[in-house]
Amino acid sequence: MRNRSKNSSSTSKDSISSDGVSKSGKPVNLTKIKNVVTAKRSGYVVLAMFILIIQGMWAVHHYQFESLPEPLTAQRVGKRGFSEEAAMKHVKELTQLGPHPVGSDNLELGLQYVLEVAEGIKKTAHWEVDVEVDLFHAGSGANILVSGLFNGKTLVYSDLKHVVLRISPKYTSEGEDSAILVSSHIDTVFSAEGAGDCSSCVAVMLELARGISHWAHGFKNSVIFLFNTGEEEGLNGAHSFITQHPWSSTIRMAIDLEAMGIGGTSAIFQAGPHPWAIENFALVAKYPSGQILAQDLFTSGVIKSATDFQVYKEVAGLSGLDFAYADNTAVYHTKNDKLKLLKPGSLQHLGENMLAFLLHTAASPQLSQGKAMAVNEKTDSDPAVYFDILGTYMVVFRQRFANMLYSSVIMQSIMIWVTSLVMGGAPAAISLSLSFLSIILMWIFSLIFSSTIAFILPLISLSPVPFIATPWLILGLFAAPAFLGALTGQHIGYLILKNYLSSVFSKKMENLSPMVQSNWAKLEAERSLYKSGLLQWLLLLIVGHYFKVGSSYLALVWLVSPAFAYGLLEATLSPARAPKALKTITLVFGLFVPFLISGGMFIRLAGTVVGMAVRFDRNPGGGPEWLVSVTVAVYMSAVVCLTLVYLLSYIHISGANKLIAIASFIVCCLSLTVVISGIIPPFTEDISRAVNVVHVVEASGRNGEHKEPISYISLFSTTPGKLTKEIEHIDEGFVCGRENITDFVTFATSYSCLTKSDSVNGWTKNDIPTLHVETDSKTDERFTQVAIDTKISTRWSLAINTNKIEDFRLKDAENGEELIQIGAKSGSDGWHIIQYSGGKNAPKRFGLTLYWVKNHTQVTEDDDHDLLLKLRTDVNRSTPKVKRVLEKLPSWCSLFGKSTSPYTLAFLSNLRVDF
Repeated sequence: MRNRSKNSSSTSKDSISSDGVSKSGKPVNLTKIKNVVTAKRSGYVVLAMFILIIQGMWAVHHYQFESLPEPLTAQRVGKRGFSEEAAMKHVKELTQLGPHPVGSDNLELGLQYVLEVAEGIKKTAHWEVDVEVDLFHAGSGANILVSGLFNGKTLVYSDLKHVVLRISPKYTSEGEDSAILVSSHIDTVFSAEGAGDCSSCVAVMLELARGISHWAHGFKNSVIFLFNTGEEEGLNGAHSFITQHPWSSTIRMAIDLEAMGIGGTSAIFQAGPHPWAIENFALVAKYPSGQILAQDLFTSGVIKSATDFQVYKEVAGLSGLDFAYADNTAVYHTKNDKLKLLKPGSLQHLGENMLAFLLHTAASPQLSQGKAMAVNEKTDSDPAVYFDILGTYMVVFRQRFANMLYSSVIMQSIMIWVTSLVMGGAPAAISLSLSFLSIILMWIFSLIFSSTIAFILPLISLSPVPFIATPWLILGLFAAPAFLGALTGQHIGYLILKNYLSSVFSKKMENLSPMVQSNWAKLEAERSLYKSGLLQWLLLLIVGHYFKVGSSYLALVWLVSPAFAYGLLEATLSPARAPKALKTITLVFGLFVPFLISGGMFIRLAGTVVGMAVRFDRNPGGGPEWLVSVTVAVYMSAVVCLTLVYLLSYIHISGANKLIAIASFIVCCLSLTVVISGIIPPFTEDISRAVNVVHVVEASGRNGEHKEPISYISLFSTTPGKLTKEIEHIDEGFVCGRENITDFVTFATSYSCLTKSDSVNGWTKNDIPTLHVETDSKTDERFTQVAIDTKISTRWSLAINTNKIEDFRLKDAENGEELIQIGAKSGSDGWHIIQYSGGKNAPKRFGLTLYWVKNHTQVTEDDDHDLLLKLRTDVNRSTPKVKRVLEKLPSWCSLFGKSTSPYTLAFLSNLRVDF
């Protein structure tokens, strides 16, 4: 074996100071160490790490969100367990009814079925368990929520029915005085059979009630199961129960079961305000699933939705948990919310979690004593931070502990950065500034590259959202250019930083050869870029901590884990050393925990964003066509820049930078080719475009005297894009354009397709609602009484001009009951909206008293607010023309329903200010 020379050995082992002296004190010829430091990394290693990260994220996502438990049979679980097989029978029975909205015959059948099953549970319950079943007929009421989706609205209801089931220990007197509420809704929107939203929830509750009826003899609290109606019309079922049912006063905790997709894991997306419920759920749940990030997004209004949990929290002052199925969110409220898309294991997942949780909490003396869920200023300021790891373990800690932890990490991080700057002097400060510049350039280029594709899509594709039915397309359309942009931006920053460091080394280490100086500059620049990723997450942690954002734990994880790996494997106590290339193990070790905790969640959230694009345009045609794609592009850029910042720092000295850039470009081009060619359609029969087909009858008049009504069929879509292909397929004389504006009180269709052909059939003038001014007191305190007759409709919306009207009251003209009292009312865009829904026997005649703003001024005909009242009444009936259109509707389209959507027959009326 050939021995190395002593000089060579000595040189390679000693650290080198900037003045060319080794640690042993011997002068060293620095030109001989050019082979010791090599600024190069294998491109195959970088590619392997890149593939490892991508595959790892998909593996985490699959295990966390797609790995469902085995459905169990009734025989296997016995009397006390949860069986998905038994629960699925309930889902089938309810979905066979078809859509069952409030006021429909199908909803009456659904209520009857749930009632019969509840009575059966009562008969088979344990002999020491008391089961009470109540078919509750709620009276009229008004629901005024101060936040969220219904701000500026008053939700009025009448003639609602609910099935309420209470299970309590027969020989424990205090059990009935303390209850846990488990709630969901039977009703659906008019456009969906509701397999996911929320027949699956109702089925889980029925099976839970059956099992708990054999456990409750050991409880210290009762369990109330509320099967309500009216949720889809504005959370009315929950409000009517909380404000009217005698059992509501005994409730100590509320659990709401919901769906914004169909099946999959049912995760907690709202918890609190008191953390007791989420803490106990984490202790006992078999498959715990929940992310406070979803709660942050939901409460911030980014996700435009609302659940019954808002009523339980705002109106009743209760704490608890809100669960939701969120797989395949694109089918939400469409025809594709159907049984065949409900994944096996979905009901078992929620059922086993809920059974374990209810058995634990119902037996807790803390709940019955009223101490566990007491809400006060202390609990409001100390909510829970929670997240699950792989759907197997849930981490829960209080915000107060989070504040201490975040403050500690922030202070230590700042001290380390300040110390390094003090020791390094001006060069260190400039290097830090230039490395942070690379972060800024990374974000700028990533956003530009991905957003450019988003702007291009409407020009080259039949749909501006061609990725709805095939979500993986966003990897090529947005993730690839986002990554290419991030790499480009950071590489520019790397070159600037490297050049600066080269000039520093050339001045301080003149004895080094130019090659060694260049290598040292490259390696030092690489380390600076890695540490700039730490700085990025530190800034996010500071911002999140300042605003008390629950999901700030993500910034903590992405900061601490890579920093710990760097400190353990890369840092040295030597004040002067020759720089080395970052170790591959540093990246693997540093990113393992962050990707384990959040990798699957980022993918899940991407799928949710894509699915929500189906119903993105709340005012059809009101926004630019590219807005959805830009939103997805920005999200993908954010994920790339936040999660791959450390990996990107490894690429610049490798031979893989050009290869990866070219590969990203090719992937993007191939995806664009697929979109342009139309090989993959934007929508399919199972993932449909959301549309509405409405037979509109417009009637304007004064003092109840109607002009000749105008009728037409309106076709519009909440999914961005023109309807050219759809009307060609229907072939019923539709003309599309932005001039076809219809105000559906008060959302407007800025783009729609109209036809007047055969629009006079299927309705009569007797169906047209009336707004009749009975009295008008034109004094300093002016008030006006208006009689409203909705004729055949028990679902209507009325907008009141808040620029002219200061307050109002609404009465049921048939029995004199006051529905809305005088009091402060909020408005939105100059209007306050009364949204009414009721059962078959709901009243149809109302008295509205308007109290005018003092010193009001008269308006001109050109004023946008020359209308005092705007009314829309809905009838769930298809006219002959609408029937033909629906029969010809393409398979890739589906009717879409929500609380503000008109039915297939709608009447529009108004009352002018100068009536």
